[in-house]
Amino acid sequence: MVQSITTNIKTVCLTAFAMLALGTTSCQKPVPQGDYAIDIDTRYQQNEGWGVSLCWWANMCGRYDEQHVDSLINWLVSPEGLNYNIFRYNIGGGDDPKWRHCEEHHMGKGKGLRAEMEGFQDKRGGEYHWDRDQAQLRILQMIKQKRPDAIFEAFSNSAPYWMTYSGCVGGNTPATEDNLRPEYYEDFAHYLVDVCKHIKEEYGIEFSTLDPFNEPVTDYWYCSGSQEGCHFSTSAQIDFIKVLYPILKESGLKTVISASDETSVAQSTIDLRAYVEAGVIDMVGQWNTHTYQGNAEEKKELSQLVDSIGIHFWQSETGDGGRGIHGNLRMAQRLIEDVRCLKAAAWVDWQYVEVGSDQWSLVLADREWKQYTRHRNYYVRSHFSRFIPVGYTFVESSDPNSLAAVSPDGKQLVYVTLNAENEDTRFTVNVPESAKLAACYRTSETLTVAPSNDVVTERGIITMPMPALSIATLIFNIK
Repeated sequence: MVQSITTNIKTVCLTAFAMLALGTTSCQKPVPQGDYAIDIDTRYQQNEGWGVSLCWWANMCGRYDEQHVDSLINWLVSPEGLNYNIFRYNIGGGDDPKWRHCEEHHMGKGKGLRAEMEGFQDKRGGEYHWDRDQAQLRILQMIKQKRPDAIFEAFSNSAPYWMTYSGCVGGNTPATEDNLRPEYYEDFAHYLVDVCKHIKEEYGIEFSTLDPFNEPVTDYWYCSGSQEGCHFSTSAQIDFIKVLYPILKESGLKTVISASDETSVAQSTIDLRAYVEAGVIDMVGQWNTHTYQGNAEEKKELSQLVDSIGIHFWQSETGDGGRGIHGNLRMAQRLIEDVRCLKAAAWVDWQYVEVGSDQWSLVLADREWKQYTRHRNYYVRSHFSRFIPVGYTFVESSDPNSLAAVSPDGKQLVYVTLNAENEDTRFTVNVPESAKLAACYRTSETLTVAPSNDVVTERGIITMPMPALSIATLIFNIK
């Protein structure tokens, strides 16, 4: 198929549409329990990193004293912590300070006032107020200081209120209608690019990508809603990309457009096809999708389409509910399925710090945002992000609840697997005979990335006990 594809990208995509039903991926290979294998010669995507969005935790935590901020960022970026290296900065739209078209402080009824983002411009042609959004910008700067190799993406939830139909950054009425007025497309494009330019000039941080949308084809965003949000139909996205592209290109920035950040994998596929049909896909440097909605088949379909086009690809946001470690491991299962089926270069969390939830975050803060602690989800996620760093390549593992990856020099193999059931289990895994077990770490209801010595290895076969509700990382040296 690859040899038959010529230079016309539209032809490439149309050919791919006809081929989507063919082939299999590692996310769909069911195997009997106790008969797993790792094949380091079957290689997939190289890991570009793990990350998280900054809104809205940074809008609160950026107000902490130096010691507390330093601690939070160390937990987030250090190799001994989460080892995250990708961060998404939210360019706030900013609501009407006089609340003329929506309820006063309407975001306080849902996400909390931390979701009230400041905009940088108050009217068409108005001056920019660069003294705003200092809390989030402080976090951004500290991440850059502690993680010089960090990758940054800018994204928008809504245009400023004065550019919208409703006069509210929460969305339109009805929620199924676009909220950015077409006559303000150029203003909004300049707004986004101007913010990116200012942050580069002022802080020395250049965004690799700029995503103007957030879950655009949904009915989530409505006037007086609980966060900034803006509906864009797929056709409106395409129209706006055509306006944004030349403005960004002429800015002198190396930043490229990313899109379309749909909440649904199926809708992401619809958007991508439409972008190709409309001839704007070459204006987009990276394809982003969320995975709040999407099964393995839908992820496989999107992955094949992305691969046929050859566009850079991220899983740019996700999260899930649940209770206790059951929910934490369910989120780990989604991460595994995302990596195995989407084969995106990066996997990005939604929220780092949250109040009252040990599911939608990795660090738990109190109601006053004054005290915080790492909870079980932090340690579960560390099994992936700490031990499969940037540059490792994912390889074939027949265990559907696992990821396996090899280091750039081929001298280390990492295997992460989990048991989300309420009963203990034991299974065997075939590994290369040249792979010698160097370490094993476990997290459970009572353990937090704790060393373990109960794995038996013999002639390329490991026998592995897996306690109920646990996750394990095995590290092998390859000679």
